[in-house]
Amino acid sequence: MADAAAISDAVLERCAPDLAAQLRSWLTFLRSEKNMSRHTIRAYAGDITQFITFLANHLGHAPSLNDLSAVDLRAFRAWLSRKTMDGAAASSRARSLSGVKNLLKWLDRQGIMHNAAIISVRTPKLPHKLPRPLHERQAIDVARHVAALDEDWTDHRNRALFTLLYGCGLRIDEALNLDMRDLPRDGFIRVMGKGRKERQVPVLPIVEQMIDAYRRHCPFRESPDRPLFMGARGKRMRQQIAQKALREMRTALNLPENATPHALRHSFATHLLQNGANLREIQELLGHASLSTTQRYTEVDGKELMRIYAAAHPRAKHQD
Repeated sequence: MADAAAISDAVLERCAPDLAAQLRSWLTFLRSEKNMSRHTIRAYAGDITQFITFLANHLGHAPSLNDLSAVDLRAFRAWLSRKTMDGAAASSRARSLSGVKNLLKWLDRQGIMHNAAIISVRTPKLPHKLPRPLHERQAIDVARHVAALDEDWTDHRNRALFTLLYGCGLRIDEALNLDMRDLPRDGFIRVMGKGRKERQVPVLPIVEQMIDAYRRHCPFRESPDRPLFMGARGKRMRQQIAQKALREMRTALNLPENATPHALRHSFATHLLQNGANLREIQELLGHASLSTTQRYTEVDGKELMRIYAAAHPRAKHQD
């Protein structure tokens, strides 16, 4: 299985056979039973790879399940300190710790081993980050952007993709995982989100128009299981290509550095909130499991309100 091979053979060879076998089983569990996305599995696998490498060097031998069970608070702190010295940000260290905790919790629940120290390891304090949306005009310019007079089918593809992201608030991987069978029907599109949770999102006519224009220019034959968004080589379009296309738009449209595919999703939510949608509605459209995640957009909207106030109010402009 591709996901089960996410931890390289070189790292598995640094483990005792009992630990290597359980690492493979854990990755299979994440894919088959937890339905985690391949990106999350890849990230967890990378985190465990780094931790096992550290542990093997720390112990001086191939770690076994017994060694993993005996890892104490000092060793966990040493591992996180090493990551700090290697330049890992707090967010990266927090994610790595989450991956290790996930593995240890699974091993514990399976009755395979228990580590008593992990519960005492504190998650690195994360800075409070707000979403960084584009202004309405900027987001619309991205969706309407015409690359050149001699634009080819990939320009139509990019325009359709970015219009979909802004018009429906999709994550980039949700959009790129769509197949032809998933095309909008009766004004809605069904999307498979995080945790394999499906949601239904309304589709504006302009989104369907852009997708239809792209389909007319796309050179690849259509079939129900063909990816909707195709790469130049006839395979599913990759995230890196979408990110590169938007980077190239920045100069042409004089956009800020936060103009990314994911910023279009942030813009979708923020602009809905500014125009009267309530948080519960936005939560459903975005596919957030928790309302607290959606509430971040009220802070963005509040900051925008203060900016407008400071720019427009006479007493704010003329401080005497």
